[in-house]
Amino acid sequence: MKGVISMEFPIIHTNFWDAVIAVPSIVLITQCFKLFPIPRQYFPTIASLLGFAISIFISHRHDIWAGVFMGGFYGAAAIGTYSSLKTSWAAFKQHRKKQHLKAN
Repeated sequence: MKGVISMEFPIIHTNFWDAVIAVPSIVLITQCFKLFPIPRQYFPTIASLLGFAISIFISHRHDIWAGVFMGGFYGAAAIGTYSSLKTSWAAFKQHRKKQHLKAN
């Protein structure tokens, strides 16, 4: 057909090491930012920016669109991982506190 614009999605090659190295690195670097007087509501944005930076400049440096696409996943995975760990830890502490009060 004439006049039809075709757009192809980028081919993204990712592997196990992206998740094992990139996501924990983003969580750790974001935690290091807590040493500075930055309001807590900005930390998900910092994690997202770190995800984009690692993906675009390290993991997928030869394909900008794959880097942008995967950067969103890296940042979101780091935010979700931190949130899950924080919630689980709070629930564990609350459960232990209830057990301690029952025992006394």
